[in-house]
Amino acid sequence: MPFSGLDYYNVEDLYSDEERQVMQTLRRFVDDEIMPSIGRHFRAGTFDPAWPRRLGELGALGASLKGYGCAGLSPVGYGLIMQELERGDSGVRSFASVQGSLVMYPIFAFGSEAQKDRWLPKMARGEAIGCFGLSEPDFGSNPAGMRCSAKRVGDKWILNGEKRWITSGSIADVAVVWAKTEDKIRGFLVERGAKGFSTRNIEGKFSLRASVTSELIFEDCELPLDAVLPGSSGLRSPLECLSQARFGISFGAIGAAMACYDEALNYTRERAQFGKPLASHQLVQQKLVDMLQAITQAQLMVWRIGRLKEAGRARPQQISLCKRNNVKMALKCARTARELLGASGITDAYQCGRHMCNLESVYTYEGTDHIQTLIVGQDITGISAFQ
Repeated sequence: MPFSGLDYYNVEDLYSDEERQVMQTLRRFVDDEIMPSIGRHFRAGTFDPAWPRRLGELGALGASLKGYGCAGLSPVGYGLIMQELERGDSGVRSFASVQGSLVMYPIFAFGSEAQKDRWLPKMARGEAIGCFGLSEPDFGSNPAGMRCSAKRVGDKWILNGEKRWITSGSIADVAVVWAKTEDKIRGFLVERGAKGFSTRNIEGKFSLRASVTSELIFEDCELPLDAVLPGSSGLRSPLECLSQARFGISFGAIGAAMACYDEALNYTRERAQFGKPLASHQLVQQKLVDMLQAITQAQLMVWRIGRLKEAGRARPQQISLCKRNNVKMALKCARTARELLGASGITDAYQCGRHMCNLESVYTYEGTDHIQTLIVGQDITGISAFQ
């Protein structure tokens, strides 16, 4: 049965014509080009090399940036791209989110004009792939503790350290890497093939299997002086990038939740037990209504934060609340759908189990649920509980 989407409160009426068109275009792309093969890619643990260029052709990479071949969409338009891609698979959305929010955005916001001209048009077309190196083996939730360092020696920067859990790391043409210098944290562009730079894929994942996850290793890695992002200054720069990514994740999680709700609704209507459809039972209807209510609340939440972002009024703490609410909501919907499908829910003939596994990672990355809680907690109390 074709996916029709869930819009119980007619939230689409709040979108512009362009935003609705973007959503429908990406919905068709997911139906036609992601869904037929995503189960195979998830099972094999492979990322389709055709996806970047196709997403580039659709204007889905760096879609909210203006100029340099980017689509210049509204924040809501960009968010709806993330929603539809994650409805297909979190790994596909993760690729697009990293490419746009964590690589293209810092080049756009902190890079030199030469860096922007070189990388952004190619990345918008999907002809070049990027990755974002912040998390380290011992420092995920506490990026300020990073050990990766960069030292200026003559006419070069020398980079040493490791980054881990890096989406697209081993297939990237360029990595945005955050490292400590003598005075502050700076961003660096590290190109594939740089002397002293190597990558290693992380295997055996239960989650995000249709995307590449890697380690980045720097052993006296030599970079030219112009590899630094000149506008980057301190930890605030990578955290600003993370806020961009969390915004997209807040929309994306709704796509995964809608996919699970749609599958559970159709399954319980068609599956008969004790002589009648599962959907005729009160407890089943309660679970479906709980899912619908939670998704509807999340849809209204992201629409509002999107409009605040468009007006330049969205605060990082508000975005953190969205990420916290929506990912937790989506994970609960995926688990409920798996429950409603019974034994069928644990096979990859159905998608709820795949979404459930993927969302376990989304719940953790770009700031865990606990970190989002502490960000908002500090905002409302004025007291930091991070230490």
